[in-house]
This record gives sequence, structure tokens and C-alpha cells, in this order.
Amino acid sequence: MAEDAASSSRRRMESIRRHLLPRSPLILSLNPLSPAEAEPSPVIIGGMVLDIHAKPSVPPHPGTTVPGMVKYISGGVARNIAECMAKLGTQPLMISVVGNDMAGDFLLKYWRSAGLCTDGILQVHDVTTPVVSNVFDGSGELIAGVASVQAVETFLTPSWIYQFRRHISNAPLLMLDANLSPQSLQAACKIAYESGVPVLFEPVSVVKSSRIAPIAEHITCTSPNEIELVAMANALSTPGKYNFVKLDQCNNNMEAVDYLFEMLSPAMFFLLEKGIKLLLVTLGSNGVFICCKEHVNIVKDQQKCNMTTFSSQLLEKLEGCFPPSMPVNLSGEGSSRTCVFHLPATSASVISLTGAGDCLIGGVLSSLCGGLNIMQSVAVGIATAKASVESEANIPANFSATSIADEARRTLLSAKQIWCQ
Repeated sequence: MAEDAASSSRRRMESIRRHLLPRSPLILSLNPLSPAEAEPSPVIIGGMVLDIHAKPSVPPHPGTTVPGMVKYISGGVARNIAECMAKLGTQPLMISVVGNDMAGDFLLKYWRSAGLCTDGILQVHDVTTPVVSNVFDGSGELIAGVASVQAVETFLTPSWIYQFRRHISNAPLLMLDANLSPQSLQAACKIAYESGVPVLFEPVSVVKSSRIAPIAEHITCTSPNEIELVAMANALSTPGKYNFVKLDQCNNNMEAVDYLFEMLSPAMFFLLEKGIKLLLVTLGSNGVFICCKEHVNIVKDQQKCNMTTFSSQLLEKLEGCFPPSMPVNLSGEGSSRTCVFHLPATSASVISLTGAGDCLIGGVLSSLCGGLNIMQSVAVGIATAKASVESEANIPANFSATSIADEARRTLLSAKQIWCQ
């Protein structure tokens, strides 16, 4: 009798527990491509976000509204990079998650209208699609922003990523953004590592950049800004060991570049020691540092890269385009020298800075997948970023191969070798 009473009590408690716990979310869209359909295309995993951009037409005042313009724009670091790559002729597979709400429908409708594959995008019932609300000043600089992106961490799970392990294994490269949970980052890295697929880690923010620590040994390339670089180095060493102090004034660009190298080189060299093969340190208007060993391979099976019409046009104009005083041997066998190059930014008529960094990385990855080398690809990325800052949208409606090639050529001809030993 006592056992029957205990069993009955357990059943009642289980019934109460089922009623009290939230229901598992209803998945509305789950059709990953079959393995037979898996094409060797780059894979991008991370957030799709609805960006709400508010730009006042007069200086904002605390405690009251001011007139201006508010726009809904498709955003998210990974989403922006994937769209940029597609518009540059490289078709990536996007793996992400959205909710069954207005924001999710907006993002999916735009993605389909651009002719992009939605098979990797999970749409889930009773989930809030990631949304970021940004307020800008009149010059396009961000004043303040609020991000609600919990869905990426909660529902972009290892189990969903594993649905696409065949696609990741066949990919020329894999890009992960730091909005993913640590478990999902590790799961994706494991699949890539087992198949020899290079992995690019996009830090997203200073706080989330530290998520590189458990997966650093599997990361081929990462693309931090100055502050994210220092945060990543500190996450892998003693907190506070590395630091960055912004220089208020410089007499010229070269003085600024020298100062930045002096400040950032300890963190850059430390990350290379930790196994990261290529660092693309974005410096805003001061351009980009490329830091790597001379022999570095960023794309799996480089000889099998699909040369697109866009990339062939770029390659035609950029082939052999380097300052004669700068020897470049990034793909040279048998060398272990560490090299740092500086590629300058080009002047732009700034409309909005949002999306510029994502376009830079999108340009780099698309170019690498199209057969361009590292230096050429970063120069294309800088040119792509320029096109972004001169556009209202995160990603411009289209890119001109001629304009991108001309800007990239100017950047390459101004490139400098900062360090090599």
C-alpha cells in the first residue's frame, strides 16, 4: 500500500511539473538540405537580426523625442557577411534561427527575395527574433543601442548545427560569429576540425570576443578591432596583461599606424602563439593590420575554389599589384617568419558606419573563396567596406566590380610591411 501511495504521489507531481514547465518551442521550419545536395560552399553560422535604426535630424535631447528617421533594416553580423558574400558572387549557406513573428518574417522575406537559400534558417514558434535598436547622431556614429539576441544562444543549438555537418565538412571555410553559445561554437569547430576546414571567428563585441578562449586551438583566422583584440588576448592569458590606450592626436596617418602597432603587437603575437594563423585587426579609418606566418592557408582545397565572374574581374585588375619594395610570400612553403602588413583605408563620404566591418569580412571571405590571395582579399574587403559606409543600408544594394577593383588596387599599392622576422 505504501508503494502504491508513493507511486501515485510521483505521478501527481510529474503531472504538475509538466503543466508548470514551459512547452518546448514548436519548430515551424526544419528542412536541412540532404547530404546529396551538399555543395562545397562556405558556411556562415550566427545571428540574423532586425536592426531598427533611428537617426535624428536635429541634435537629440535627453528626456524627449526629436524629429528624424526610423528604419527597419536586415542585420546581424553573420547575416550581413553572408549577404555581402552573395552580392559579391559567392553563395554561402547561412545557418541561423528566427522566431515566428514580424521581425522573423521580415528577415526571411528579404532573404528569399534576394534569391538566397533559407534551408539552414530555423524558424521557431513562441520565440522572439533577435532585434537591435540603434540611435545614431547626424554623422552616422552610434550614440546608443539595445540588443535582444537571446534566441541565437538558446535555439541555434549543436543539434541544429549537426544537421549540416556534411555541408560544413565540404565547405572551403566556416565562419562563426560570437553570438553563438559556447556549446554551439565548440560543436561547429569540432566538425570543421575533423574535416580540415579553416574556421574564421568573428568577435562581434568586446564582451563576446572572450568566447574564443575554449576554441582558440581550432580557430584559423579572427577579425577583431583594437579593443576586441586585447580582450581576446586577456581571455587566453592573465586578465589585464594586455591593454590598449587610444591616441588622441597624431600628426599624420603613419604616426598613428606606428603607435597602433606598438600598442597592439604584443597581443597579436600572443594570439599567433596560441595557434591562430591569421589576424585581421580592423583599425577603422586607419585601415587593417594583417598578422600571420608567411605560410598560411585560409581556404580548404584552394585549387578547387570556384572562380566567379566577379572574382575573375577582380583578379584580372589586382594580379601582381604590390609596391615593388614589399616582398610578399604569404603562401611560401618552408618559412616560419611572422609578418605584419598594414593596408590603409580609403577616404569615403560617410552616410552610415553600421555594417562596414561586416562588409569588410564579407569581401575578404568572398575573395578568398574566389581564388584571390590574402593581401588581395583584404584590399577587396576594405573597398567593400567603403561602399558600405557610403550606403544607408547595412549592405549596399549592389557592388561594382570595377569600382571595388580600382579601390582595392589603390589600397594594395599603398600597403606597407611593418614587421617580418
